[in-house]
Amino acid sequence: MENSDSIISGLSKSIGTTEPALKLLLAILAGYPLAFIHRKYIYNKDRSLQHIFFIISGFTLGYCNFGKSIFHNVFATFFTYCTFIILKGTALSVAIVFVFNLGYLLIGYFYTSTGDYDITWTMPQCILTLRLIGVAFDLYDGHQPVETLSNDSKKLALVQKPSILEIFGHAFFPSSFLIGPQFSMKRYLEFVDGQYNSKHGPPDSIQAAVKRFGIGALYLGIFQLLGSIVSDDYLLSDEYGQSCFFKKMFLLGLWGRYTLYKYISCWLLTEGACILFGISHNGLDEKGHVQWNGVENIRLYVFENTTEFNDYIKSFNVNTNNWIAQYIYKRLKFLGNRQISQLVSLLFLALWHGFHDGYYVCFFFEFIVILMERDIKSIVNSDESLKKFFALPQIQIPLYIILRIYTFVFMGFCLLPFAFLNFKRYFKTYSNTNYVGIIVFVMWPLIYSPLIKFALNKYRKKQK
Repeated sequence: MENSDSIISGLSKSIGTTEPALKLLLAILAGYPLAFIHRKYIYNKDRSLQHIFFIISGFTLGYCNFGKSIFHNVFATFFTYCTFIILKGTALSVAIVFVFNLGYLLIGYFYTSTGDYDITWTMPQCILTLRLIGVAFDLYDGHQPVETLSNDSKKLALVQKPSILEIFGHAFFPSSFLIGPQFSMKRYLEFVDGQYNSKHGPPDSIQAAVKRFGIGALYLGIFQLLGSIVSDDYLLSDEYGQSCFFKKMFLLGLWGRYTLYKYISCWLLTEGACILFGISHNGLDEKGHVQWNGVENIRLYVFENTTEFNDYIKSFNVNTNNWIAQYIYKRLKFLGNRQISQLVSLLFLALWHGFHDGYYVCFFFEFIVILMERDIKSIVNSDESLKKFFALPQIQIPLYIILRIYTFVFMGFCLLPFAFLNFKRYFKTYSNTNYVGIIVFVMWPLIYSPLIKFALNKYRKKQK
């Protein structure tokens, strides 16, 4: 064990990363050999044997990364299972599972968090919290009249209480336990039952898995390259703050890509392992080919061609966003206000990430940016002259270029508090970027929107 630790320590120093980060990357890559073992020796065997394989392999990866702290994750899963045993699929069981798992996670944050990103047992617990709460909701839906459920809830509902092996197998699935992706208990059970297998053997997913792995490795390489050009420390430096405005904006956008590619590369690598297992099966496309995007967490084409921030929401961290939509946003329909439901959902997301104020500021910016974009669309659609102007063919290419620059630069700005976490650090970067995002976004509902609407109303009256 000491020899392996010294090897990892030396390797982490040589590639310029931390030991916990390198261990995490190795655990992510371990999903591939585990998937091959499952395909060769365990696929289509007894379901209990498959559950045990997933539990042992996932637990081992967790133990190698976090030591005895992994038993926090075991305890949370066992408590949830006991709740299902006693209270079954009731509203009370949902409430207890929700409060317990979120509370346990927040207590973990309280005792383990530092001023930086922490790779501790709270990382898998973060994934586990959503996974177990999702099972509680699905079990509750399975005990409701079918006609009262939405189409999505009908697909995910659980009529029978999962067994202890099913709960732990779902929770500790090796290629998703540490950093995701999220997927439902229903998908996990269908996979174990062999519903995603090919006619002649294991899922025919090797080619799709290799392709996803290759793209993940490419993005990991780009992430390392960008880190040598623009880094967190550079954005905090006086050198960056004294650069010319246009250079700062370009580097801010480049830093945003650098920050996001860290997550994207890891998600692509874990998704490749999930594809190799076969759990990402997503039916057939129009040509009758199997789709392997069932647990896709990043839609690269949409992400790399964004023209509005809503494109980022649709394409980035897809499974978590779908979870929030299914179990938080849609469940708040009784409030009768879309914006309040969105605000509560974003507040939950911030709390789920932790106590650092940077999370709350980041998701506040997400709320205010989406509000601004909806407001602009409403203004344009309400005025015929504006609609005709923006529909002109000769305006489409310049408009596309402007919107691409807008999303590239301001995603970097919105990520600043998320990356730097505490007020002193991200406010320093606000200063270095000339407070450009605050001037554009925060001032929109206070100044720009009222002035534009007033000017348009005055113009319409004059025309009449």
